[in-house]
Amino acid sequence: MLTIYGKAHSRHHGVELKDGRLSKSFESPRRAETVLQRVCATNLGDVVPPHSYDASHYTRAHSDRYVDFLATAWAEWKATGRTGEALPLVWPVRDLKAARLPNFVDGKLGFFSMDAGAPIGEHTWEAVAESANVALTGIDHIHNKAHAAFALCRPPGHHAGREYAGGYCYLNNAAIAAERALANGARRVAIVDVDFHHGNGTQDIFYARNDVLFASLHGDPNDSYPYFAGYADETGEGDGHGYNLNLPLPRGTAWAEYSAALARVVTSVRRFAADVLIVSLGVDTFEDDPISHFRLKTDDYLSMGEMLASMALPTLFVMEGGYLVDAIGANAVNVLQGFEGAR
Repeated sequence: MLTIYGKAHSRHHGVELKDGRLSKSFESPRRAETVLQRVCATNLGDVVPPHSYDASHYTRAHSDRYVDFLATAWAEWKATGRTGEALPLVWPVRDLKAARLPNFVDGKLGFFSMDAGAPIGEHTWEAVAESANVALTGIDHIHNKAHAAFALCRPPGHHAGREYAGGYCYLNNAAIAAERALANGARRVAIVDVDFHHGNGTQDIFYARNDVLFASLHGDPNDSYPYFAGYADETGEGDGHGYNLNLPLPRGTAWAEYSAALARVVTSVRRFAADVLIVSLGVDTFEDDPISHFRLKTDDYLSMGEMLASMALPTLFVMEGGYLVDAIGANAVNVLQGFEGAR
């Protein structure tokens, strides 16, 4: 299996507001570097850099003004004389009137974000754009008749909505790849999100669409981030009604319960008759992950890969979460090896 990997991410490592204080983010460069080491150690396949794509590929999934903001936010922030990373200090909450886009960067940061987990620093845009290009290169590889590819994206993307960043995510790599697949001629694309946290951004982008099926297995939002999305009764709206499948699972979920839910997803994807499968590959379902509470074990990821392979679709894996750095490489690559071994 081909792996696509870029090095620009290594210059982006921000802070996050967690447990009442600012600290270095769990979403660190070592995550991607550790996965890459495992890819090479297991001889999974060739590793190539991403191609370059212009921003018009990103605006199929995001608005023009949001992408423009991400590209220019650091310069606007720096122009105010501040040198630390840019974080929002106010959000347009429910009891405010319809939010209007402010002119000043502090207002823009709140307007275009869902939380204080997506800081913008000097090299953030470079890393974010390359991460999207990694996913785009992967889906073009699928278009050129490859059975599978692994987009080793960092930063991750599935919490990024059409017009907001959050949860370490800025551009939604899986959504951008899905739009590219449709532009390449696919009629229907399925996105299966196996990250512990609900892919609220992906849901936001495709919620009223019937050409993309979004299915997510995740921690119950009553207890788990992102809290305000991921409930089972969120099934899509308008043309998209019935094309959004959320399977929230309780604390302590182990492989027996998880695999039963994944089997439901497999059935739904088969019924949808997708041409392409995109897997938002988060391995923060691992039993020792520091910010999650499922109980999957390293060997379970081999079985996960086998189940994903059973859909018999051209498949792009897009890296999302997983925050126990010592285990992320083995767990992520186990999914890929399980997938390859089941073919």
